[in-house]
Amino acid sequence: MNKEEIYERLNNVFRDVFDDESIVVTEATNSSDIEDWDSLEHINLIVAVEQEFGMKFNMNEVTTMKNVGDMVNIIISRINN
Repeated sequence: MNKEEIYERLNNVFRDVFDDESIVVTEATNSSDIEDWDSLEHINLIVAVEQEFGMKFNMNEVTTMKNVGDMVNIIISRINN
């Protein structure tokens, strides 16, 4: 799976979690870019991403994710292992 495919799948997850079909995530997208992205929705988002990609993030990974690019890098490292 390449980055483009991951971003495509993440776009669908974000659109579903935030109920907004206009969302297009990029490497730099973070919580300040999406109006409803608060701490509760962050948990929902992490769970949805974990389900989409069939993995569980550890607490360190979750706390170091500052933007979608960080999330993608973690997903790629997991897929390639």
